[in-house]
Amino acid sequence: MKTTKEDSLAITQALEDYYFKGIYEGDTDKLRKVLNPGTLLFADIKGQPYFKTLDQYLDGVANRQSPKDSGKPFKGTVISVEVINTIAVAKVHVKMYEFNYDELLSFHKIDNRWMMVNKMFTDVSE
Repeated sequence: MKTTKEDSLAITQALEDYYFKGIYEGDTDKLRKVLNPGTLLFADIKGQPYFKTLDQYLDGVANRQSPKDSGKPFKGTVISVEVINTIAVAKVHVKMYEFNYDELLSFHKIDNRWMMVNKMFTDVSE
């Protein structure tokens, strides 16, 4: 299987349409369109380890004030996407609330659709 520009564009589009918008709006239905049910989240937030299952993460999103409703700045940026056959890694930057997150997001093409299967992130200075 060849890596194609179309795959990279499809991942970028999924990030824009479902991931970034889902986080910004607090819309767990949008997030579920890009996050595989088995997705695990690992992080280092202010030097503290962070681990959540997808259900724990989505519960947190559903029960917090969304960046949209808070009126605080939000920006999601795709830095890079690397595709090899049916796996990929996207590097993104997300600014929300007082955080600046660098994220490494693993994808797998399942049933001809790119789904996020792992999220690792850390907060960085601007």
